[in-house]
Amino acid sequence: MSHPHLFPFIKRFAAAFALLALVAGCATTPTETMLAVPAPAQKYAAVVIDGSTGKTLFEANSTAPRYPASLTKMMTLYLLFEALEQGRISKTTLIPVSDNAARQPPTKLRFRRGETIDVESAIRAITVKSANDVAVAVAEYLGGSEDAFAAMMTAKSRQIGMRSTVFRNASGLPDAGQLTTARDMAVLGTALRARFPQHFPYFSESDFMFRGRLVRGHNDMLGRVRGVNGIKTGFIRASGFNIVTSYDADGRRLILVVMGADSARQRNDHVEALIQRNLSPASNTTTRLLYAGEQ
Repeated sequence: MSHPHLFPFIKRFAAAFALLALVAGCATTPTETMLAVPAPAQKYAAVVIDGSTGKTLFEANSTAPRYPASLTKMMTLYLLFEALEQGRISKTTLIPVSDNAARQPPTKLRFRRGETIDVESAIRAITVKSANDVAVAVAEYLGGSEDAFAAMMTAKSRQIGMRSTVFRNASGLPDAGQLTTARDMAVLGTALRARFPQHFPYFSESDFMFRGRLVRGHNDMLGRVRGVNGIKTGFIRASGFNIVTSYDADGRRLILVVMGADSARQRNDHVEALIQRNLSPASNTTTRLLYAGEQ
């Protein structure tokens, strides 16, 4: 027996089921979002790490070889902090600045023959000013020579899990053999924060006094985004504008690395965009990168 009065109900049920299936299908199909990158593909590299879990939240070219520029000084500081921790030096220890160190190109504090700098001022000169003369003075003091210290830096990088980094100097000044990856720089930034929490606040300073003069820093991310508390910027022509950034707020901890940007302002804008994307990531999306110069 047929029931004509049931047909409208069956049609409505079928339509609702089809709509539900369509919605479910859409929910499992990733949507694509665009992310503008302020660098050409051959220079750009980035990674975002969840500082609490170690999970990689975003990466692009993260294991490709790149020039670290002054991000190098993060390892110079790692070894300096380690010497402090081991009692081999104190914050008042005076480090002589050799003629070789004083001859380094800017950025630097500019020393005269025979002058010294205490360890605490040296830390601030490197974290805030990224002073090349001070980085070399530290290397010579701790390693006997900058070459020997660079070998120590490379050995330490392997020890803490940096797989692809080779250091040739303590400052990050141009050297074709000095290479790293964005992922290795994230490992180093994470290690600095975890191993030396008592010294990590140096990375959040934006200026310091030296010999009665106010010395201002380069890291414009400090104070720009709430939760950003370091770490280090860097630039040489071969590398583009690099940065390692630490974020810690509202129960979220991130380490972000961006390398190869065309300008400091574009680099900082990109870091801010990555912070926002990874604090509130859209579910079920894929990201397509639009590199500088691409249409």
